[in-house]
Amino acid sequence: MDDHEDRILADELAALAAAVGAWGGLTRVVAKLMRKNVHEIDLVVALPFEATVERVASVLEQAGRRVGPVPDPGDGQRTIRAVVGGGTGGMNPVVVTARVTYGGASDSEVRLRAAAKEGLIRQRAGERTATRLAALLTT
Repeated sequence: MDDHEDRILADELAALAAAVGAWGGLTRVVAKLMRKNVHEIDLVVALPFEATVERVASVLEQAGRRVGPVPDPGDGQRTIRAVVGGGTGGMNPVVVTARVTYGGASDSEVRLRAAAKEGLIRQRAGERTATRLAALLTT
């Protein structure tokens, strides 16, 4: 999962750099060397499995843009991934991966993972984005 996250984050940062006239190729190389802020939250959502998958997909699509395809780990699990704007002004791309697991007839478990690259100024974009999305999923 980490290599794929790093590639997505590097590509997103390169696209942002190219949009403002900077050289995206150099940005991609530098982004791969930057440290990553990662935060994971485990949730129990009081909805059946399929309803939880739909809820998670809806929240992630409203927050950002889905990316994929993400292979499903097996029966009773689904993985959804999106790129969401985080940090100051929402300009720092954050890769959010949600793994929904069948918990029972009336609830499901969600592991929410948010990862963002950090520069010299720590914005904790991964941590803040995970916390914000977890609050949306549990309300």
